[in-house]
Amino acid sequence: MPIRVCIVEDLAEVRDGLTELVQSDEELLMVSSFKDAETAIQKLPALQADIVIMDINLPGMSGIDCIKTIKEKCTDTQFMMFTVYENDEKVVQALKAGATGYLLKRTEPQRILDSIKELNQGGSPMSSNIARKLLTIFVHEKGKTKKEILSNRENEVLQLLADGLLYKEIADRLYIGHGTVRQHIHNIYEKLHVHNRTEAVNKYFERN
Repeated sequence: MPIRVCIVEDLAEVRDGLTELVQSDEELLMVSSFKDAETAIQKLPALQADIVIMDINLPGMSGIDCIKTIKEKCTDTQFMMFTVYENDEKVVQALKAGATGYLLKRTEPQRILDSIKELNQGGSPMSSNIARKLLTIFVHEKGKTKKEILSNRENEVLQLLADGLLYKEIADRLYIGHGTVRQHIHNIYEKLHVHNRTEAVNKYFERN
C-alpha cells in the first residue's frame, strides 16, 4: 500500500515541485495539497494522510499552529516541517506542536523522498544542521538548573505560587496585570514541561 502524502505550502512553485516529486515515486501516493492552514484544517482529517509536508510561514495561521490545531484529529498522521527557518526557536516550537520531521527547503529531492519513507517507518528525519542544533539545545538545557531556565520574573511568579498566592494576589504583589500573570504561568509550565501548579512547584524545588 503506498504512503499517502499531503502538502501544505503557499508558494505555488514549491507546492507544484513537491507534488511532482512525490508523484515520481511509486511507493508514494499524492493525495492532496493546500495553500493555507485554514483549508488544511478543514479537509485533512477526512483524507487519512500518512504524511503531511508542512510549511511554517503560511498566510494567516502558521504551519506550527496548524499542527497544534489538527494533531488530535489526525492521530495516525505524521507531520514533517519543510521550511527555510532553521533558528532554534522555530525548530523547538515545531517539535513541541507535534512535528516529527524537519527538513530545510534546500534539501536534495532524493533526501526528501527518503525522509518521507523514514518518517512513515517511525523515524524522525531532520536536516543535519537541524539535528545538530537540537543536540546543542539539549546539552545546554540539561546543564541548566530550574532557576536558570526561567526568567527572573518567572522565578518570582513561581515562588509566589509556591507560597500559595492566587493569581490576583500575585498580580497585586508584583504590580502586573492578571493576564500577565497567566502568561508567565503558561510559560513556566511549558519550560518545566508540567501541567499544573503542584507539578511546577515540585519540579522547581526538586521534590518527589
